[in-house]
Amino acid sequence: MNIFEDLKLQYKLGGIAFRLILWNVGCFLISLVFFYQFQAGVFNFPFWLALKTTPAGFLIAPWTFLTYAFFHDGFMHLLFNMIVLNFSSQLFLTYFTQKQFLGLYFLAAIFAGLVFVGTYYFMNISSGIVGASAAIMAILMAVTTYQPLMNVRLLLIGNVKLWYITAVILILDLMQFRLSNTGGHLSHLSGAAFGFVFIKFLQNGTDLSKLVSAVIDFFANLFNKSGKTPFKKVHKNYTKPVVKRESKIVTKNKAQQQIDEILDKISQSGYDSLTKEEKEFLFKVGK
Repeated sequence: MNIFEDLKLQYKLGGIAFRLILWNVGCFLISLVFFYQFQAGVFNFPFWLALKTTPAGFLIAPWTFLTYAFFHDGFMHLLFNMIVLNFSSQLFLTYFTQKQFLGLYFLAAIFAGLVFVGTYYFMNISSGIVGASAAIMAILMAVTTYQPLMNVRLLLIGNVKLWYITAVILILDLMQFRLSNTGGHLSHLSGAAFGFVFIKFLQNGTDLSKLVSAVIDFFANLFNKSGKTPFKKVHKNYTKPVVKRESKIVTKNKAQQQIDEILDKISQSGYDSLTKEEKEFLFKVGK
């Protein structure tokens, strides 16, 4: 089995967190081919992928409120985010479902994008952003809000309370807020805030992830319906399809199949409807 077949199998069997990691890695490889300027050593993402603060960007391409969360502007940016995503997803999925995980990832990315665009737009600053950090921070903050005292074993450190880890990451964001990458840190904090709100709503009986699930189910059902043939209802007028009865005896031997058929005949038309051979067969079986 080559590496592509192995990844295909892992993608099929793995959960949503593993698939999100593959999506992020795949998008990074694509961006290396099409958007990396080797002479300058920087990425130049187009307006229809990166989230821009100019109206010409986010109004013409509103899907960038989500697509920006799958691209990264450097290998270390991607690596750190995927490590934290893998770490936080394992904790989150201990208590919540995969649909809630995916819903939180999408909603947090959109919310953080709105905060970023709104803040920079009113400050009259033109900028752009890529990265999954906001969505990942939402997942980490959500599970921390739900189980802050959970013990997490870290290499070379030992057991640490989960809220310690989350607090350190948030403090680092706050310390660097005015120094560099202000938009990135703003989105991180926005994502964390959304993760906190998500859990509070969930504890009060409101699952915000159902919004995402409803949209995904709508399009899934839409494509499923388009693939159905117009002959689906052709068996509707049959009172007793033959195929259904055959499926019940597909694993039985020939003698048992004959017995079942005779018993069906008796239940429908009575014992007198049996032929002489059928009556003799039942007599032999009953001995």
